[in-house]
Amino acid sequence: MPRPRKFRKINFCPTACYYKPQGIPLRMLEEVSLTNEEMEALRLKYEQNLDQEKAAKQMQISQPTFHRTLDSAQTKIAKALLGGKAIRINQ
Repeated sequence: MPRPRKFRKINFCPTACYYKPQGIPLRMLEEVSLTNEEMEALRLKYEQNLDQEKAAKQMQISQPTFHRTLDSAQTKIAKALLGGKAIRINQ
C-alpha cells in the first residue's frame, strides 16, 4: 500500500485556465496540463523569488519534493512552447 500523499499548501488561484499559441483554435491543439502544485511552485520560485528551501516550507513539503514539482512544471512548459501546444491549468 503506498504512503498517503502529504497535504500541499497552495495560496494561488490563476485567473486564466489556458495559454495557447496565437492564431490556432484551441480545438486543433494538443495540450499540456499543469497541476495546482506545479503552478504554486512556479509562483514561489519565479514570482516571489524564494529559494527552494523556503518555497518548500511555504508549501509544507520537503525540498526534494518541491524540486521534483518545479522540474515537472518547467518540463511541461518547455514541451508546450517548443511543440506549439496549449497549456491547461487545472483548477
